[in-house]
Amino acid sequence: MPRTWRFKGGIHPQENKNTADHESVTMPIPKRVILPLRQHIGAICKPTVEVGDQVLVGQVVADSTATISVPIHASVSGKVVGLENIPNATGEPMPAMVIEADRLQTPDPSIAPITTRDPDELIKAIRDSGLVGLGGAGFPTWFKLKPPPGDKLDILLINGAECESYITSDYREMIENSPGVIRGIKLVLHILGIDRAVIGVEDNKQIGIDRLIKACNDEPQISVVPLKTRYPQGGEKQLIYALTGRRVPSGGLPSRVGVLVLSINTISFIDEYITTGMPLVKRRVTVDGDCVRNPKNVWVPVGTPIADVFEFCGGFTEPPDKLIMGGPMMGVTQYSLNNSVLKQTNALLAMTNRFDRTRDEYACLRCGKCADACPMRLQPWRLNADIRIREFERAGELHLSDCIECGCCSYVCPSQIHLVQTFRLGKAELQKLRKKEKN
Repeated sequence: MPRTWRFKGGIHPQENKNTADHESVTMPIPKRVILPLRQHIGAICKPTVEVGDQVLVGQVVADSTATISVPIHASVSGKVVGLENIPNATGEPMPAMVIEADRLQTPDPSIAPITTRDPDELIKAIRDSGLVGLGGAGFPTWFKLKPPPGDKLDILLINGAECESYITSDYREMIENSPGVIRGIKLVLHILGIDRAVIGVEDNKQIGIDRLIKACNDEPQISVVPLKTRYPQGGEKQLIYALTGRRVPSGGLPSRVGVLVLSINTISFIDEYITTGMPLVKRRVTVDGDCVRNPKNVWVPVGTPIADVFEFCGGFTEPPDKLIMGGPMMGVTQYSLNNSVLKQTNALLAMTNRFDRTRDEYACLRCGKCADACPMRLQPWRLNADIRIREFERAGELHLSDCIECGCCSYVCPSQIHLVQTFRLGKAELQKLRKKEKN
């Protein structure tokens, strides 16, 4: 078994993997879907259809000519009934398309398996699929397959850590479709022209590990490596260090150290798309939380209102105090049940205040617990002090931009200081300053 390394810091929050043994189920088609026209890092897409048009499943309904972008596809067949600005998950107005479903799920007749094996044509096909990273911020996957000039890749890492509490979407993919994961890895190795892949999985997912080992038994170029269960083991830089011992430089990309990282669900979708030609129109979403009546892993059409997803899971045992898209540590709090499932949505949590750690702040004790917990080797207490007196440049010199917003510092802080929120504000202000300097 390949050697592993242990990253500095991290924490052990309660796992709460309540749906680990819940086989994925498919929910009924909703009455309508709401498709924000940006579901990735990059440019907003422009509609390619108009209000009143009939659309089919898998049909391109929005696209962009910008370099960093991917198209958006209809997840249901039906009629386009609206193009309007709708607040997104963070409350920011975002152009969105509303499709009223006919519930026939008629596929676009142009959809067909991808037969080419030319690497450049495969990368174009992956862009056409609308694929973004399904375990993170939604960066277009095709763009990651083309490293910057001068960066030479020699290893593909598959992120199966799924270290956030509650979420079991990747784990269910390991169990339900491990052969598809391996086929996807082989295809990406072919695209990149390299011959080594490592799947890193936290050791609390033994059945998933066993399934993957069995699936790649005849593939010597692919290995499965159990990792110590420790949050944020699934952080990109933490995973790279744990599996290779390589450190991504400050401000650098993984390709600088010869590595490409993709998630379990991302790599599996590549195989599914090449095999069927159906673009990214659905997501497996873990639905859980202490007031969800029937937690499940659910296949959901992209754009489905989250209210419909919770209703499919039996609704709430009591009114939730907080709705979260993603995990409890890095997920985004939702202000409305009318918000919709996005391409990168892997979990929906409905929580009561019994688990809320957001309380009144007290003065910093300078105890250093935040620095001990930080997996990026930062000094959160110093960053916090600088940002609060608006010394954004000094915070930048202390590598504020390297913060991955994992929340470990906030989790361990005895003064309950809202460190992550402060760092997000600091990053935004620092970006404004640097943009102003360029102008």
